[in-house]
Amino acid sequence: MSNSTKPKGFTHLLPQDPSPSLIVDAQAGLLAANPAASTLLATQTADYIEVLPVNAVALIKSALGQNRVIDQVESRVGSIILLWCFIPDADTQQVLIRGRDATADIHTHEEAIRSSRLYRLITENTTDLISRHAPDGRFIDATPASWRLLGYWPEELRGKRLDEIFTGHQTVNLYTETRQKLRDDGYSTLTLEVTHKNGARRWLEIASRAIRETYTGAVVEVISVSRDITSRIESEEQNRLLADELAHTARLATMGELASSIAHEMNQPLASIVNFASASQRFLKNRDQQPEQLSKVDDGLQKIIHHANRASEVIKRLRAFLRKGKKSMGPVALNTVITEVTRLCQWEADKHGVKVRKQLAQEGPVITADPILLEQVLINLIRNGIEANVDACRSQQDAKPLQILVSTLINDQNETLIVVTDEGPGLDEKGIRQMFQPFYTSKPTGLGLGLSMSRSIIEGFGGFLDAVPAETGGLSLICRFPNTHSINITNNPEPLDA
Repeated sequence: MSNSTKPKGFTHLLPQDPSPSLIVDAQAGLLAANPAASTLLATQTADYIEVLPVNAVALIKSALGQNRVIDQVESRVGSIILLWCFIPDADTQQVLIRGRDATADIHTHEEAIRSSRLYRLITENTTDLISRHAPDGRFIDATPASWRLLGYWPEELRGKRLDEIFTGHQTVNLYTETRQKLRDDGYSTLTLEVTHKNGARRWLEIASRAIRETYTGAVVEVISVSRDITSRIESEEQNRLLADELAHTARLATMGELASSIAHEMNQPLASIVNFASASQRFLKNRDQQPEQLSKVDDGLQKIIHHANRASEVIKRLRAFLRKGKKSMGPVALNTVITEVTRLCQWEADKHGVKVRKQLAQEGPVITADPILLEQVLINLIRNGIEANVDACRSQQDAKPLQILVSTLINDQNETLIVVTDEGPGLDEKGIRQMFQPFYTSKPTGLGLGLSMSRSIIEGFGGFLDAVPAETGGLSLICRFPNTHSINITNNPEPLDA
């Protein structure tokens, strides 16, 4: 049997070990240090104990007294974070203290903790619903906002299909379009009306982003953020209703101001009806003496029918103009509308000695608009032109008859233009900027809503209303519409209407 002598204590330290290592006795006296530890100690002016944890002496005694390893004890030397391990040798009453640079690991861990805390704060307190979905749309996870927006807790949503939560007749088509956009563009937004679990209707604005597999590019997950926009939708609807009410009120006010024109237009067919009826009655009385005049009675009756129909059309047109209802968009032949509007405004123009002329494009431009609202705009523009011409006449010593030109044309950009040009005093650049502002007016009795409302109506048709100085010295108000349609295309322009 051979005798082997057990080594006494820690015999030596590895010089190539990159981790700082120390050997100390039971009283914490330094016995040895490897080069890595010496380099670390050289940065300190005080004793070696300064690089160890603050309770290093107690840790040494505890390791020897309990004969156990004490690991992962932190100390900081400048910007370096070290984790120390105390390894005891009970026979020699020595302790090997070995350190490890854990700066990067601890910073990463602390950053992960901060990120996790921030993530929890955001997801648990945001009013928007943040959700994760599988490629087929099933819920993977959701934030607590799902209870407020949908009436489901996140635990209830996991594994559910979208059509189980979002129901409606348009949802299938919307899901198909969204998947297509996510696959092609990686991003999609949609506005969706949903039913809350309690039966209430809500509007959500949902923005989704696709997460792709690195190598194949396939969509492996979808992140969505859903925001409750019910209040905004209801507010927009209320604003639309108020705008319709205001537009209807403006039409009523316009009809009141055009009462003389309406009376004149109605008076002409009614007077003709009376005249032809009286003549026919005389012819009937003399039928025995002059039987040949019975043919004139038939002609008179036909003319009575013609003028009665004309009066009926005037009434229908006025009723349509004054009707209250939703905006009805459709194709509108501009030349026809302008002819009707100028006829309606003709009596007021004649009363003030203003001539309204038309220069209509032979292309017969057609736009998509509500004809009643478009008539309201054109009446506003023509009446403004009449008032501008009247103001110009008052400022002239030898007032000459002035005119308003209403024209339609299609420009080089294939845009349809309606231009109303007056011969009034005009406005400077500042006045042109201000004239479309709500409640701005230069008239003593004006409300300042006509041009502002007219611009809003034209913008609702996808167009724009602006004003520029005219060569006549007045203003040209221009309604500009994109996406021109045309009918009755000819090569010759329509001559100026006298």
